[in-house]
Amino acid sequence: MTSEKVIDFKDVVIVYDNFPAVAGATFSVDAGEIVLLQGPNGAGKTTLLRACAGLLPIARGTANVLGCDLSTNRLAVRSRVGLLGHANGLFQDLTVLENMLFWSRLVGAMRQDVDQAMIAMGISGRLGETQVAKLSAGQRRRCALASLIVRRAQLWLLDEPHAGLDTQGRDELDRTLRAARDAGATVIFASHEIERARSLATRSLMVTTGTVKPA
Repeated sequence: MTSEKVIDFKDVVIVYDNFPAVAGATFSVDAGEIVLLQGPNGAGKTTLLRACAGLLPIARGTANVLGCDLSTNRLAVRSRVGLLGHANGLFQDLTVLENMLFWSRLVGAMRQDVDQAMIAMGISGRLGETQVAKLSAGQRRRCALASLIVRRAQLWLLDEPHAGLDTQGRDELDRTLRAARDAGATVIFASHEIERARSLATRSLMVTTGTVKPA
């Protein structure tokens, strides 16, 4: 039985700032995988993640994510993916709880889903009433991850997700990603913390000068 392809790129070229940040990438990711993107800085990992989220145009090649053709309709995929980049994507003037409730209303999630996500990432109780701008970097990271849980994304796209987290937070993140996979989501993430990342991933891909091959 063939697995459903959540990501399917063939000879994809992505031009960023008049530079081919990705120059002919071919790779696929099946449903239920947790895939690690390895590679040096500037290799194109972040560009690939942003492209999968529908945020960058495809200059050449074929790129399908969750059955959507990114060459013709990048907007169609955005509501179905959750991207956590170097920016946390949070409203700094709102509290943690207010941020979670905002995302829950967008996707029709219940209040209990919000509570469970906040508990999972250790930001319930007093922290829930704290303005995001007043949180530490690690706490903001936890908040951003909780928002992905609330949004119930089918595809999780994470750029250095362990950055800024303490040991407990990193362990909680790993459990959360495995739980998301068990619930039917697919995860692809970039990381330089290779030892931890490999223990989490089901498969690794090496990104070098904009191309992708098995690690």
